[in-house]
Parts: sequence; structure tokens; C-alpha cells
Amino acid sequence: MDRSGRSRNPYELTEESPVYVISVAAQLSGLHPQTLRQYDRLGLVSPDRTAGRGRRYSARDIELLRTVQQLSQDEGINLAGIKRIIELENQVAALQARVAELSAAVEGAAAAMQQREAQVHASYRRDLVPYQDVQQASALVVWRPKRPE
Repeated sequence: MDRSGRSRNPYELTEESPVYVISVAAQLSGLHPQTLRQYDRLGLVSPDRTAGRGRRYSARDIELLRTVQQLSQDEGINLAGIKRIIELENQVAALQARVAELSAAVEGAAAAMQQREAQVHASYRRDLVPYQDVQQASALVVWRPKRPE
């Protein structure tokens, strides 16, 4: 299973596939390997681990390392702030996925309701005519008897 909880083909490479050792990840991100270890200890970027406890970084991890570096150096945000930003972005992504899931469920329920409504309408007896209340005209009639002449 990948980080999102979905099962995947173990031989299929995705952006979440942990394939880069720490030296390659450091080179690709432009950071020192010791910086990557520090980020791992702080929980900023958590790479997968091999059976021998070696770090394996994915393409997504590399992109996250670049983002951390950009926020730290260009924006002047401290590491605690960066960690909070990452947590909030992950939370937003999870909520967006949940909204999409609930929207799909609502659409499915609406389709099922429309189908059931169509079945009910199709089951109506055709020999009955719907009753429509005819409103009586409300006219005032004044009767005056004729006077004898």
C-alpha cells in the first residue's frame, strides 16, 4: 500500500515510489545529506525505510524537500512554521479528497432516487385520471322582484 492507503502494483513506479537513496535525494534536492536527516528527525519529510533502516525517498519527497528549502531560504519561515504549513496542506488535501468522495456518494444517491421516482411514476394506473379541483366562480347575484304596475 502507498501512503494514501491504496494498494498498488509493487513493480509500478509512481511519484510515491521510494527509489532514491539519501545521497541521490540530496543531490536532486540541492541539499546536504545531513540536512535531509535533520528534516527526517523533525518530521518535515519522512521517507520510507528499507528493511535495514536505510532511507528511500520518492519523487514526491524530493519535491517536498525543495519546497521546504524554498520556504526556509526564500520566504524566511522557520522549520516549525514549515512543518505546520505542510500539516495544513496535507489536511486540506485529505479534506478535498473526502469532499470529492462525499460528492460522488450524493450524486449516486440522487441518481438512485431519480431512478426510483421514475419506477414509481411508471407504476401508476393509466385508467385513472387525476382529479383537478374546479373552482366555482364567485359572482354575486342580486334578485329584485318586479313591482306591480
